[in-house]
Amino acid sequence: MSMDSPGPTPGFLVWRLAGKWRVAVDRAVAPLGLTHAQYSLVASLYGMQRAGERPSQRQLADHTGLEALYVSKLARALEAAGMIERTRDPRDPRAVQLALTEQGHAVTGRAIAVVQELLQQLLEPLGGLDAPRARTFTDELTTLLDAPLAPPVPNDENAQGATS
Repeated sequence: MSMDSPGPTPGFLVWRLAGKWRVAVDRAVAPLGLTHAQYSLVASLYGMQRAGERPSQRQLADHTGLEALYVSKLARALEAAGMIERTRDPRDPRAVQLALTEQGHAVTGRAIAVVQELLQQLLEPLGGLDAPRARTFTDELTTLLDAPLAPPVPNDENAQGATS
């Protein structure tokens, strides 16, 4: 929270909302044997496969915003659970491609339905998932996510004093 502001900052609210939604999705997909992070991976993979893609772990990391090492760990766990298959990319032997198995496709389809129902509930205060306010909210979040971060500026008082 800002010392100048009597209320919470937008960053604080986004952080709280992200945590609330993560917990809600974790609880919703747990009966299907998934965590929120695993759901993010398989749901993204589901959509990419429907678009005719067979993404690499790196492409899936870029798509989800998860760290590549974390995607690798999640992929190994999902492979052990029979949900995805990992194969070497014939064009690049260093890259690993991911695909949902038949079981993974079925579980992911059910998970997507559960999460869509949850999102409808979570966005009800804005009128529901397809409401104009929810679409505006999504557009605003997308704008913030798409904005590049400026490189950090040193804020060291000692350095400033040395240059004055």
